[in-house]
Amino acid sequence: MFCPYSLTVPGGVQAQVLGLAAEMRRRGHEVRVLGPCDGPPPTSFVTPLGNSLPTAANGSIAPLAPDPSAALRTIRALRDETFDIWHLHEPLAPGPTLTALTLHSRPIVGTFHAAGRSSSYRYLSPVLRRLVRRVDIKVAVSRDARELVSGHLGGEYEVLFNGITVPDTAERVNIDRRPHVLFLGRHEERKGLEVLLRAFETVRLEGRGTGRPVLDVVGDGPDTDRLRADYSDPDRFHWHGRVSEDEKWRLLREAEVLCAPALRGESFGIVLLEGMASGATVVASDIDGYRNVASNGDDALLVPPGDPMVLGEALRRAIEDVELRDRLRAGGQIRAGQFSMESLADAYLQRYQRLLG
Repeated sequence: MFCPYSLTVPGGVQAQVLGLAAEMRRRGHEVRVLGPCDGPPPTSFVTPLGNSLPTAANGSIAPLAPDPSAALRTIRALRDETFDIWHLHEPLAPGPTLTALTLHSRPIVGTFHAAGRSSSYRYLSPVLRRLVRRVDIKVAVSRDARELVSGHLGGEYEVLFNGITVPDTAERVNIDRRPHVLFLGRHEERKGLEVLLRAFETVRLEGRGTGRPVLDVVGDGPDTDRLRADYSDPDRFHWHGRVSEDEKWRLLREAEVLCAPALRGESFGIVLLEGMASGATVVASDIDGYRNVASNGDDALLVPPGDPMVLGEALRRAIEDVELRDRLRAGGQIRAGQFSMESLADAYLQRYQRLLG
């Protein structure tokens, strides 16, 4: 299983690759994950292919490994192992996945994650159309991801939504009795963190006697230093930086609200599902990628992206309106249960067997 992004950097694709591989290994299948690593591999079944290089992609900076040394390590690893199937996540991303696709000496399953816009698909489509034909089974993680790749490159794509793995942890705990709002993601314009910070300044609680709300900010990115300087009150803003999986789930269990204020470019709302699974109330932008998993008023509050006043009001309602909160949390728990990593592993194993058969 290939990941084009550094496996030591938190990210949605990385979490899917590692979670899916772990579930398949739990069932007795021999799965190895190949990808760049900036430091020690995150787990024993990862084969590191060198360091990543920050690369502009989809309005963000992606930790890819497009250098020749990573390609040589990929070729060496594939020659040393006798894999039956190559599963490429983002098959056309520069680096190990594209190297494997070029070699194409084993049956290939390809999973396409990106949605929104892609300059490479647009300008390199004649070359990429030939390469994508080498993928034997093509999968997209959402309808939006399928529309992006099929619209530019053609072909038939199945849709298999992403999965989540919920760890066995203790019940929800709020140690300081103050309402906590949690943001998980990269600190860049596309993710909408600045909109959330501005919205949070407008939140005024009327009937709540447990103190002012706290905003927990997890992650980092190009906007971190500027935003942290502008919103530095330690009583209201807790800046955690990058955290481990265990710490992430601890913060999710503590949060009263999980807020995902992204402006665009999200193919799938895995962070929304994690919030639902943890028992938080989800407040998110009403964008295509998030509508794949959330329904406004049933399991989340969805608001127009980029409007701090509307987002602030939604946060206030999610904290103060007990009836609304309980209804959304109950709906979220049901919705999250429909996206288990176990079900996703079943679906991919069926496709592996189909190829080998």
